[in-house]
Amino acid sequence: MLGVGFTACGDDDDGDGGGGNKVSGSTLTIYSSLPLQGTSRGQSEAVINGERLALEELAPGGKLGKYRIKYVSLDDSTAQNPGTADEGQTAQNARRASSDKTTIFYLGEFNSGGTKVSLPILNKGGIPQISPANTYVGLTTDDPGSEPGEPQKYYPTGKRTYARVVPRDTIQGAALVATMQEDGCKGLTLWNDGSTYGAGLARNIELSAQQANLPVEGKERTDKNAANYRSLASGINTDCFAWAGVTGENGVQVFKDAAAACQDCKLYGPDGVAEEAFSNPAEGGVPADVGARTKVTVATLGVKDLPAAKPVVEKFRQKFGTRAIDPYAIYGYETMALALDVLKRAGDNANDREVVIEELFNTKDRDSVLGTYSIDENGDTTLTDYGLYVIEDGQPTYSKKIVADPKLIPKG
Repeated sequence: MLGVGFTACGDDDDGDGGGGNKVSGSTLTIYSSLPLQGTSRGQSEAVINGERLALEELAPGGKLGKYRIKYVSLDDSTAQNPGTADEGQTAQNARRASSDKTTIFYLGEFNSGGTKVSLPILNKGGIPQISPANTYVGLTTDDPGSEPGEPQKYYPTGKRTYARVVPRDTIQGAALVATMQEDGCKGLTLWNDGSTYGAGLARNIELSAQQANLPVEGKERTDKNAANYRSLASGINTDCFAWAGVTGENGVQVFKDAAAACQDCKLYGPDGVAEEAFSNPAEGGVPADVGARTKVTVATLGVKDLPAAKPVVEKFRQKFGTRAIDPYAIYGYETMALALDVLKRAGDNANDREVVIEELFNTKDRDSVLGTYSIDENGDTTLTDYGLYVIEDGQPTYSKKIVADPKLIPKG
């Protein structure tokens, strides 16, 4: 189950801090910040368990060189705002990590909107950050889908300190549209949840659709507090429907109402709904007949297209006793694995945050469970392939790899 507050090393002495941006003492703390309440809890558990597995495998006994690694899991959601990153709680998590003189990495957030809060705080503190899930364009570039002043406003020091292991939404939008093209869509109704992630992704889907000559109609923003969306859905008059959002923004109700209003529509969703809370009727997800019509995109490929992930998947099953592996478990594993690889490359200087940040951005041609990738100067992965998932027996199930046409990817 969930390893909240899991410590890889026993007690937590040492690390009383020192001058500059170095950790004094022999303990290095890695914080994780994810929503541990509401509909995102299942995905967050998968991420955390993936991080734990990588830590146990790659830093046995919590030791890496001459340093001890301490792992602390924080909740960025609240009872009042479950299923997503609460701004106040996220800021509190980032401040806690920044004020901890032993912090060497911060893994999070799950939600791009949460990272808009934590990143400037961590950047001021010189804390390197890796997200297992953020896809919002504006965190790293000013490409289409970003907002004015992005990404500079997230880096008050002027230095990049953030990286992610998933491709940004210019690529996901193109992957979704490539799938719609293949499925023969004649027109697209496009809604979004109004979040940083959802609104930005919807913009990228629309731009890719324009490149594909796929008409986009009925653009709407959904309110997660609405009892239903029947009125909005009554206006659907296309053969295909897509929603850019996360399950926690009332995604299940969105798809139920859209499917009821347009019984022949093909339905599409992003990685934000690629979870059992959305796909499994027994867990409050969409009905089976709606799931059968729904396809979603996730940056993680299946084992058949990622042979390096097979041993990790088997170990995950054995350790956590789960039949179905949430795609985000692989993201979590690689996020921790990348952090530990960076620290290993830093060697005796793994306690120096500036050296660690430099090594993070020196990541080149890394062989990983996600495939071979580099981290570019913006903090983005060079991976571009997306997985297409369908829903079978209530689970997001890998179908095939999507290689999006470069012509469909919006450019700045």
